[in-house]
Amino acid sequence: MKHLKLWKHTHRFIDAENKNFKLIFFAFLVGALVGTLASLFRYILEKIDSLRISIYSIANESLLMSWSIALLFGIIAITASIYLVKRFAPETSGSGVHEIEGALDGLRPVRWKRVLPVKFFASILSLGSGLLLGREGPTIQMGASIGEMVKDVFHQTEDKSNPLISAGAAAGLASAFNAPFSGIIFVMEEMHGHFKYNFFSIAAIMIASGTADFVSRILVGASPVIKMAVFEAPPVSSIWLFILLGVLFSIIGYAFNKLTIFTLDIFSNLSKNATIIATIVAGIIIASIGILFPNMVGGGYNTIRLAIDQSYSLQFLILLFVGRFILTVFSYGIGAPGGIFAPLLALGVVLGLAFGTLAQAYFPSEISNPAIFAVAGMVAIFAATVRAPITGLMLAVEMTYNFELLLPLIFTSVTAALITTQLGNQPIYTILLERTLRNNSEINKT
Repeated sequence: MKHLKLWKHTHRFIDAENKNFKLIFFAFLVGALVGTLASLFRYILEKIDSLRISIYSIANESLLMSWSIALLFGIIAITASIYLVKRFAPETSGSGVHEIEGALDGLRPVRWKRVLPVKFFASILSLGSGLLLGREGPTIQMGASIGEMVKDVFHQTEDKSNPLISAGAAAGLASAFNAPFSGIIFVMEEMHGHFKYNFFSIAAIMIASGTADFVSRILVGASPVIKMAVFEAPPVSSIWLFILLGVLFSIIGYAFNKLTIFTLDIFSNLSKNATIIATIVAGIIIASIGILFPNMVGGGYNTIRLAIDQSYSLQFLILLFVGRFILTVFSYGIGAPGGIFAPLLALGVVLGLAFGTLAQAYFPSEISNPAIFAVAGMVAIFAATVRAPITGLMLAVEMTYNFELLLPLIFTSVTAALITTQLGNQPIYTILLERTLRNNSEINKT
C-alpha cells in the first residue's frame, strides 16, 4: 500500500514537471514569434517614418500642393487608425498594457484574432502619421496576444494563460527596445499584482524575453536604441542634484497622468460625428507641426539624438519639452493605438538635459557633462508616471549602456516614485485599467 501511494505521488510529480517543461517550450515559441513580428513592425515603421519625413520636408518648401499632400497624409493615417480601433477592437486603443493586466486577472478577454491584425495595422498608421506614440505599447500587447494564441492553438489548459500572456508581454518590450532584462523586470514589477509567480513562470518570461531579443537583434540589428556617450560615474557629492531632479519629475509625472486621463475622457465622450471631426483636426495639427517643427512630432528617437548631441539651446529645450508634453498627452488622449514609453523617454531626455545644462552652469565642479541628466531624466519620468522605478532604471541603462550611472539613477528613480506617490499619483496603467472597467460596467448597465 505504501509503495502504491509513493508511486502515485511520484507519478503526479513527474506529470507536473513534464507540463511545466512544456510551458518553457511554449515560452520559447512565444519569444520567437514575438521577436519576428516586432522586427517586421519596426522595419515597416522605419520605412513609414522615412516617407513621412520626406513628405513633410518637401511641404516645408511652402508649396501648396505639397502642403495638401502632407495634411492629407496625416488626416488619412490618423482617421483610418482610430476607425480600425473603434470598429473592430476597442481594446487596442492606447498602449494596451492595462488590457493585459486586466486579462491576467481574468477581467478582460484576449481576443487575439482581432487584436493582432488591428493593433499591427492601426499602430503602423498612428505611429506613421507622426503622433507622439511609441512602438513598445503595440509590441507588448501583440506579444501578450501571441502568448494567448499559442495557448489556444496548442490546446493548453487555462492555467497556462497567465504565464504565456506574461511571457509575450515581456518579449514585446524586449524586442521593441533591445532590452531583454527590462522586459523581465517590467512584468515582475509593473504587473506584480497580476502575474502569478513561481519558478517556471519566471523561467518562462526570461526565456521569451531573451529569445525575442535574440531574434530582433538578428533581424533589425543589435546596436543600442539610444546612441550616446558612455559616462563615468559623477562624484558622490553631486547626488543631491539627482535627487532634486527626481522631485521635479515627480510633479511632471503627476501632471502628465492627470492630463492624460482628462484628455481621454474628453475624446471618449464625443459623439460619432464629433469624433470624426476631432480626428481630422488631429491630422491637420500633427501634420502642420510636423512640417514646421519636425522634432516636435513622432516617437522622439530623432529628438533624443539631436538633444544629446547638444544641438539645442537651453531656451529651445524648454520650448521643446512643453510642446512635446502637450502633444504627447493629446496623441494618447485621442484614443489612437500606441505606447507612451518612447515619448515619455524623449520628454525625460529633453528636460533632464535642460536641468543638466543649468546644473553645469552653476555647479561646474559637480557635473562633467549635462547629458548625464538626460539619462537620469529618462529614469525619473518613467518612475513618476508608470511608477515602476526599477523598470525605468534598467530600461535607461540597457538602452544607453550607461551602467556606471546606476548609483545616481537609483536616487533619481526612487525620489521621483516616492514623491509622486505622496502627491496621490497612481500608476498610469492602474488608472487606465480602472477607467476601462468602470466604463464597461456603465455600458453593461445601459
